[in-house]
Amino acid sequence: MKKKFLKLLAILLLVSVTATSAETVSQSAKSTINVQTSIFRENTVRNTEFGVIKGKIDTEHNVLIWTGVPYAKAPTDELRWKKPVNPDKWSGILNTEKPGNIALQASGDGITGSEDCLNLDIYRPNTDSKNLPVILYIHGGNNQGGKSGEITGNALVNDLDAIFISVNYRLGPLGFNPLPALNTGDNEEDSGNYALLDMAKALDWTKNNIANFGGNPENITISGFSAGGRDVMAMLISPTFQGKFQKAVSFSGGMTIADKAASEKVFAKAIAPLAVQDNIKKNEQEAYKWLLTKDPAVKTYLYGIKAERLAPLMGNAGIRMSVFPHLYNDGNVIPENGFETKNYNPVPLLMLTGSSEFSMFAKFDPYFGQYFKDDQISGKGLKEFNFASKYGGKLYGLFNVEDSTEKMFPNYKADIYGMEIKFGDNKEAVGEKMALYGAFHGVFVPLLDTDSQNYTWLAGDAYNSAGAQELSLIFKKYLYNFIRTGNPNGENLVYWDKWSKENEKLGKSLLYLDADTKQAYSYMGKKEFTYKDVLNEMDRDNTITKEAKKKIISEVLNGRWFSGGLDKKYRNKQLWPE
Repeated sequence: MKKKFLKLLAILLLVSVTATSAETVSQSAKSTINVQTSIFRENTVRNTEFGVIKGKIDTEHNVLIWTGVPYAKAPTDELRWKKPVNPDKWSGILNTEKPGNIALQASGDGITGSEDCLNLDIYRPNTDSKNLPVILYIHGGNNQGGKSGEITGNALVNDLDAIFISVNYRLGPLGFNPLPALNTGDNEEDSGNYALLDMAKALDWTKNNIANFGGNPENITISGFSAGGRDVMAMLISPTFQGKFQKAVSFSGGMTIADKAASEKVFAKAIAPLAVQDNIKKNEQEAYKWLLTKDPAVKTYLYGIKAERLAPLMGNAGIRMSVFPHLYNDGNVIPENGFETKNYNPVPLLMLTGSSEFSMFAKFDPYFGQYFKDDQISGKGLKEFNFASKYGGKLYGLFNVEDSTEKMFPNYKADIYGMEIKFGDNKEAVGEKMALYGAFHGVFVPLLDTDSQNYTWLAGDAYNSAGAQELSLIFKKYLYNFIRTGNPNGENLVYWDKWSKENEKLGKSLLYLDADTKQAYSYMGKKEFTYKDVLNEMDRDNTITKEAKKKIISEVLNGRWFSGGLDKKYRNKQLWPE
């Protein structure tokens, strides 16, 4: 997906120190740091348990920022597929004014990032406020791509009066790898869920250090978007995360678990060509069988592969777990029965979806590459795109909220709040450009991070209207209340009923947010369709040819997080609608 990330604005340094991790802290500096541990306004020098760091001031937004703060040692060499360990302590002032390394990943520009990526960014208001609520954010990207800068805190921490932390973590086959030869006898390491262990380590760092930044270590909200949202959902069933956070927000997440044994085969198949290229085995079948063993030579070989060769493997996954399986039901980090468990980490939970979640995935699916030109599409291609976007969006939206609440509700001992954003569905409100994609996957980002430039290529100036700006304020007010109390409700807001079977029957199980060009709208409602209803509507739809419908269902919508019921229905080709 096209992403243009915001570059941080020029800042005015408070202290005239050009400091690096190699410099020694003078006695006067030490004295100043010790005296000012509880003073936050215009003070960017902070203590952490591993050493002193110095950030910067964003004078435009009046925000204090620390970026690239290490929360664990670089997971390189013998630490590659191990759980994260504490970074080495430093004796000087570590300069954290520039972004840290992002995780190694494949991109349109080739391989970018570094294995040395376990760092986080911290944003707080430039005030004297203490005991602020803390939001720790996990970026999206299918756990294969992305970076902490996906959302910055510049434009939101003052509105939320909170601390915002965004985390870089291991990605792709460096962040998840279930092959048995990597087992060490440590239950957490043997899970293969290394990226989740990174996130747990970042939460530990936050609890141990955030008071020095004016945050409340007993009021941490874990949050994430897309893959990050799915990671948050996995944390709710993981014993590893018990007690590490007090509230949770899943933006376009949902429940996804991969079978560990089946995942081993996918990874062995993906890595087998490398073993043949390196003359380890004669052919891929032989390499595949070997990689599934516990032969110590397999471990030696895997550790010897350059990370840049591993990063692009399984890069065509899209949102198909079968291509890049992750979040393994190892029985320790994630229960073997996954979300069927009765043992949740029950904290107040807010789940959000857009009404057109699949539009972006349809746009970048190879099937529609033949139709799009300079982000424009028309005629036959537009009809087929609308078909895929409409039904994929309905199924994906159900997956993100309703499917999860239905499954969790009997055993989840905390309140759940569901939200759907519809901003984007009305062409008169957002313009023809954005209306093509509707309330897309990520529609909330410019509402939360009003400086975000990630989606201007598709939204144009739609978020600049008076209605969109009011919608942003309403959205943030709900979050403001939620991160403090676990209840999003407050003055001058439509009352947001928590999810329950009774409220669903009463037609008020979801909060809907929308806006026209002049004002915002929020109201309680419920989904007026079920998964089965969507499949039946697809059958009746005659806006495209039967041949095109068959191709889109079997090549574009198939195998996605949300398409289990669709795949089952159309597995037998004789069931194709005539």
